[in-house]
Amino acid sequence: MTLTNKEIKAEVMEELFLHSGESGQASFQKQMTEMIAILSRTFQDATAPYIGKQPKMVQDEIASLIKFPNETQNFTELLQEIAEPILKNSLQVSHEKSIAHLHCPPLIPAIAAEIVISSFNQSLDSWDQSTAATYLEQEMIKWLTKKFGYTANSDGTFTSGGTQSNYTGLLLARDEFCYRKWGRDVKLDGLPSQFHKLRILCSEDAHFTVQKTAAQLGLGVNAVITVKVDEYHRMSPMHLKKQLIDLKEKDLLPFALVGTCGTTDFGSIDPLVELATIAKEEELWFHVDAAYGGALILSESYNWKLEGIKAADSITVDFHKLFYQPISCGAFLVKNSQSFRFLNHHADYLNPIEDDGEGIPNLVNKSIVTTRRFDAFKLFLSLKTVGIRLFSEMIDATFYLAQETANYLSHQPNIKVENKNPELNTVIFRFEPQTSTGDVCKLNRKIQQEMLYESKAAIAKTSVNGRTYLKFTMLNPRTKMKHIYEIVEEIQTLGWKWREHT
Repeated sequence: MTLTNKEIKAEVMEELFLHSGESGQASFQKQMTEMIAILSRTFQDATAPYIGKQPKMVQDEIASLIKFPNETQNFTELLQEIAEPILKNSLQVSHEKSIAHLHCPPLIPAIAAEIVISSFNQSLDSWDQSTAATYLEQEMIKWLTKKFGYTANSDGTFTSGGTQSNYTGLLLARDEFCYRKWGRDVKLDGLPSQFHKLRILCSEDAHFTVQKTAAQLGLGVNAVITVKVDEYHRMSPMHLKKQLIDLKEKDLLPFALVGTCGTTDFGSIDPLVELATIAKEEELWFHVDAAYGGALILSESYNWKLEGIKAADSITVDFHKLFYQPISCGAFLVKNSQSFRFLNHHADYLNPIEDDGEGIPNLVNKSIVTTRRFDAFKLFLSLKTVGIRLFSEMIDATFYLAQETANYLSHQPNIKVENKNPELNTVIFRFEPQTSTGDVCKLNRKIQQEMLYESKAAIAKTSVNGRTYLKFTMLNPRTKMKHIYEIVEEIQTLGWKWREHT
């Protein structure tokens, strides 16, 4: 019997999707097996965080791939085609010497969870698209709010990360203030004429998304008033009070205070208890950006550093940092669930009002986005597999490593350490030779680049008071002092090599 072209195409399509049929099952298992095998080989062969190629070379190799066939391509052959330009050219964030950014090694159960999330391809906007996933996210939100000290009246939603969470917090803060002060429903009527007077306060070292959010909310970057930090890069309550007095004298309207629990560079934690008190006295919405430091809720040794966070009106927490989840995975938590009313819009095809009356939860009511992945499952599966105690030990191990690293660097010649007592697990330092006629900032930038291009390590660079520094961000609990010793030795070698050429 000869198959027609239409029948052949139908048979091929049966192999392209995961379904209950035999062909779909067999194709899924075969391709997953092959993908796992090539990934395992890629990780097994990796001797450094990065293969060392310059950006232009990688760009050219990727560009050569963008040729799409008219007919189907053999999956096994395709994997061989992408092995070098994509897989081998990728940064190995799980490598012990990958200590550049807030970029964590993902847990294996979380990677496995990604397969489930992608296979079902549910969207968390409406219940009839996500069913069980809706309830699991709600239960995970309940667990999180309780861990952060919130009451049963609180709520939250999973987000793509800190940017989305910080945006949501300040959006709710703006709309709540406009409604309370002027009876203005911004969602319905837009911003009031006095909107140009609105101000947000945060520290000088707060995340740039505060300014970015102000711009997107129509307030402008200049609506963000920065507060000075102390020698440990924590917001100064005294200067905050001075800024508030100054704003009132200028007839301006501060409506939100952003406290940071874990600044990007120094991991500094603002004095949350004092800030909460000031926010309450001044009737400010208190938002805490704990994208980085929020993992302290799982730490047995350091969770005391979160004291005061339960007074926040809203909280940002990321799980693709110290919770070891694949990107992206974060959450936005709010003290009063009624605050979400400023986001709620109804669409007849998606979240009709009748669903509310019947108790059907459509999570789009709590989110600034519509389509949303089932990211809560990754965190759920990880916590179930690893357990709270081991999670705590892994997180604490990175804090211990940071302190030991800072101590070690402090005793190295030609090394200046900026934070000798790390708040979390970042260490800021620079190679500063006493006998050099070159530009030390350019020298440290060169060291950071050459470490990557020579496949030695992935470390970061940053700026402190206008000067270039190097940064270790030690999220990986598998990184040990022996790796730090080797990295520092390479930094010293490169520093002396390039000291007169920059």
